[in-house]
Order: sequence, then C-alpha cells, then structure tokens
Amino acid sequence: MNILNHRLSEALQIESPNQDQRPDAQALELLVIHCISLPPEQFSGDYIDDLFCNRLNPEAHPYFAEIHQLKVSAHLLIRRDGTLHQYVPFNRRAWHAGVSNFEGRERCNDFSIGIELEGSVNQPYTDEQYQQLASVTRVILRHYPAITPDRITGHSDIAPGRKTDPGPFFDWPRYQALL
Repeated sequence: MNILNHRLSEALQIESPNQDQRPDAQALELLVIHCISLPPEQFSGDYIDDLFCNRLNPEAHPYFAEIHQLKVSAHLLIRRDGTLHQYVPFNRRAWHAGVSNFEGRERCNDFSIGIELEGSVNQPYTDEQYQQLASVTRVILRHYPAITPDRITGHSDIAPGRKTDPGPFFDWPRYQALL
C-alpha cells in the first residue's frame, strides 16, 4: 500500500465535490476515526458514496429525506469487507468533523484526515476493517509524520456531546496493538 499524489493506491477513487483547499496545506496533524451506515444500522450498497457525492435519493429511504442535502465527505471509507473508497485527496480538506476541537484547536477539518468505517456505534466492527484500518494508518503515519499515534482520535473525542462515533464497540486497544 502506498500514497501517491495524496491518494491511496489501493482505494477506489470516487471524487466528492465536498472538499476544498486547506488553509495551511502542510498542516496534516490529526487522524479522525468515524463510522457511518446508510440507512442507519444497514450495510452494503452505494448510499454512502451517494451521500458523499451529493446524489443521495431522498425517496430511497425515509431517513434520506432528512440528510440528502448535507454537504459532507471523508477522505476514506473502509467497508465491512475491508474495501477502501477514497473521496478526497489527503492534501485537501474533507468535510467530516464539523464543529470540532482537538487540544484547544478548533476546526479539525483544517488539519485532519477523516476515515469512516462502515459501521454503527451499536455493533462491532469486522476483523477486515481493523486490519485495513491498521494498514492504512501505518501508511499515513509514514507519509505524514506530524500525525503520530497520539494524534489519532475518534469523532466523539473532538465533538463531545454532538457525536458518538466510532462508539463503544470500537476496540481502541486492538487497533493500537495492530499499529
């Protein structure tokens, strides 16, 4: 696995329009772990790609009527089987963290990489996801040295009270041991 032109070589590249220039292109200092499932608690299908590419059909599921107009993205998605989708090159700002704060610094999107795990705060993640997340993280740590193991966090940690992902089923010790 390698990063070339801020893109992961093994990832399926699906360009999201929900991205822009970082205020400081050199400021890649944080890795944020998220989770997503669309519809909630359901896995597979193209709905996550559709959301991140602004083409989610509000009539496909009642929940989609509430969220189809959101302008959000992440750098990467790791599907349940370990498959990788990349929506935004790492040197660009993805819109994944929202109102956020890490160690007193606000606007985490400005200086972070966001990785979504296809999952739910109510269910365990798969072995394939842990293996792939660890592999991706090792490559990111090598390529972006300002991101260190102590600068990896969950969405819930940078947006407490607002976000709960990756949730109680995410096994932080297991993930850290794989690094």
